[in-house]
Amino acid sequence: MKTQHHEILIRVPRERVWKTMLDPSTFGQWTAAFCEGSRFEGSWDAGQGIRFLAPDGNGMVSEIAEHRPADFVSIRHLGVIESGREDTGSDAVRAWAPCYENYSFVDEGGATRLKVDMDVFGDYGPFMAETWPRALARLKDLCEGELK
Repeated sequence: MKTQHHEILIRVPRERVWKTMLDPSTFGQWTAAFCEGSRFEGSWDAGQGIRFLAPDGNGMVSEIAEHRPADFVSIRHLGVIESGREDTGSDAVRAWAPCYENYSFVDEGGATRLKVDMDVFGDYGPFMAETWPRALARLKDLCEGELK
């Protein structure tokens, strides 16, 4: 498994970036770059379960490994959801789980450098390399007021 690194400078304080990123009303807007209509169910609190879902109900089973508000969020991906069933134990899932998706919010003189480190498994590398910059650009536009 490889780890991809992505980052973007967003010209608002990190608290605003953090809130915009995780709020249910804006989460689906920036993550639409990955899957139109995506959403989450669950809690962003450390140790809590969270599910990342496409409109058809398929997605990822995860938990929040660590969460320091407006500073750092670590998501531990544990499995997949397919056809309404969670899979955290098949050979296919155990080949990559757990994998992590980490967000660091770094203050740069009133702006925020958002850093993303994400473990990428299977054939998802090119898709993630292409899609993360678009998703981060959408998040930047949301935070800086370009999108409504």
